[in-house]
Amino acid sequence: MGENLWAGVDIGGTKTAVVLSSTPPQILSRTEFPTAPELGPEPAIRQIKTALHAMLAAHGASEATFDAIGVSCGGPLNPKTGVVQAPPNLPTWIEVPIVDILASEFHCRVSLQNDANAGAVAEHRFGAGRGMHNMVFLTLGTGFGAGIIIDDRLYRGANDMAGEIGHVRLTRTGPVGYHKAGSAEGWASGGGMAQIAERVLKAAERSGRKTVLRDGLESRRATARDVGAAALAGDAVAKRIVRASGRKLGEALAILVDILNPECIVLGGLAMRLGELLLGPARESLQKEALKQSVGACIVTPALLGERIGDVAALCIAMEASSIAASDAGRG
Repeated sequence: MGENLWAGVDIGGTKTAVVLSSTPPQILSRTEFPTAPELGPEPAIRQIKTALHAMLAAHGASEATFDAIGVSCGGPLNPKTGVVQAPPNLPTWIEVPIVDILASEFHCRVSLQNDANAGAVAEHRFGAGRGMHNMVFLTLGTGFGAGIIIDDRLYRGANDMAGEIGHVRLTRTGPVGYHKAGSAEGWASGGGMAQIAERVLKAAERSGRKTVLRDGLESRRATARDVGAAALAGDAVAKRIVRASGRKLGEALAILVDILNPECIVLGGLAMRLGELLLGPARESLQKEALKQSVGACIVTPALLGERIGDVAALCIAMEASSIAASDAGRG
């Protein structure tokens, strides 16, 4: 196989995806497996290596064919040192030097970036943010973070911690996210929605109200996926949970709109799956809370890349690593 290849690794709290591409955003090969953070990082890292070796073999390529590997993962992490620093959705991934691990295995450039920043680059380059100069991407998955594009460039902040909107406290008490009760992540992420669901379900049971959301859960706790499926099926209790998350999501959007004045806010995860059930209440809160002029200049939309966002985001990090290396070589 003659062409260079980019690989992307998207590490989430629930699943990890590994992809191969010669012409991003098109995908040549893809595999997915549970991240299982309760087992620690080693099993998932072994599967990442195995998947990449298998993909290379399937295309008759060697490690030397890799132009770069991009790794997208929830923060906190350190892109400069390439270390994952125990994100809330990966609590056992404590100071994991994922860049050094993969670079040593595959002898190529490896770059690490948080999933929100990676998603912002992907949507700006290939998705709903194309042509926009100032935009924000929100993850809305197990966690809740923002990637910020200002004047067509990713904004990283003083130490690569820009965009942690999930850590902002919206209420004094409430569901916990990012180790903080009442945070934006607690209210608006998938993990937060699951917490709200448990509270609402217990109240419904005490009052004797029936809900399809509880059907089939048996002894396990409700997840955001359960809530979304029940809401889309018309369950009143589930729709109330989604509306509650949506209203708080809108409050977080208002903070971003007032401070950053973006042309576009692109939302992944829950927003792609729930659509206006979530975004309708969010827009109402946004209209109420943010400056009218700034709201009028901002489009709020689900990610155009859809469920491919994680794959393409990781590939964009690999492409960025290649571009930086080429630029450095040109200056040398």
